[in-house]
Amino acid sequence: MTGEKQKLIVIIGPTAVGKTKLSIEMAKLLNGEVISGDSMQIYKKMDIGTAKVTSDEMEGIPHHLIDIKEPTESFSVAEFQEMVREKITDIHDRGKLPIIVGGTGLYIQSVIYDYQFTESAGDEHFRQRMEHFVAAHGIEPLYQKLCEIDPVGAESIHPNNHRRVIRALEVYEVTGKPFSVYNREQTQELLYDVTLIGLTMERKQLYDRINQRVDLMVQKGLVEEVKSLYDAGVRDVQSIQAIGYKELYTYFDGNCTLEEAIEQLKLNSRRYAKRQLTWFRNKMPVTWFEMEVDNFHEKFNKIFTYVAGKLKEEAN
Repeated sequence: MTGEKQKLIVIIGPTAVGKTKLSIEMAKLLNGEVISGDSMQIYKKMDIGTAKVTSDEMEGIPHHLIDIKEPTESFSVAEFQEMVREKITDIHDRGKLPIIVGGTGLYIQSVIYDYQFTESAGDEHFRQRMEHFVAAHGIEPLYQKLCEIDPVGAESIHPNNHRRVIRALEVYEVTGKPFSVYNREQTQELLYDVTLIGLTMERKQLYDRINQRVDLMVQKGLVEEVKSLYDAGVRDVQSIQAIGYKELYTYFDGNCTLEEAIEQLKLNSRRYAKRQLTWFRNKMPVTWFEMEVDNFHEKFNKIFTYVAGKLKEEAN
């Protein structure tokens, strides 16, 4: 990219903090369009569990990178990077302001920084060996190995996300550098004129919201949504690693009760929110805003004033 950098707003934060509502209000006032920065909302037929924005909630604001893949398809950070950068240019060309909204840190980081993906950091044979190893022995030994060679990188990867664990080991195998170092060396230059804001919330309030959201998902038909994927034979794929799906698959496999699966889902969601906050605080120059359950409009006005001021500064 050359010349003047394109303007971009990025709204990040943990699950259930209120990103969707805030982004839509922001888009209405700034002639914006929303790009989902969530690695699981790309999948069709996975609406409730991924807290996908509904048509009514969109209030006429165009949303991008939602429902673009079948649950059986894989999706990489490199694909996301390419698609989102194309969307940013397209939205700008139509005189609109792109707003990326989401909680998948690595995906968003890959877009806004000069983050390069190269085949030199790939080894298909190594990857296949690791896949066979996981099938035979489980992911735990590989995750422990990753903790030994790259504790910083391991902290940002869920122990059950075997594809990302293998990818981190693959990068080390090929480059001789820990995954976290390899990433850090690539992510120095911002490619856009970014206004990067983060939403956070007092921990107990956030955890209560997460628990309530899970209960609401169940009321809306989460169990039935996941059962339809289970009955269709969708398993051992990237999409089913999503929180809300893997827990219920354990229930459908007969390895726990429904109540236990739902409690595990709440626990995993709370842990994920904590990891999201750690990632964003360590990886990106975020301006943080504390959200409150009962005080949305006052908080929104404060955030909008900040964003509008930043956009005005950049225009001068």
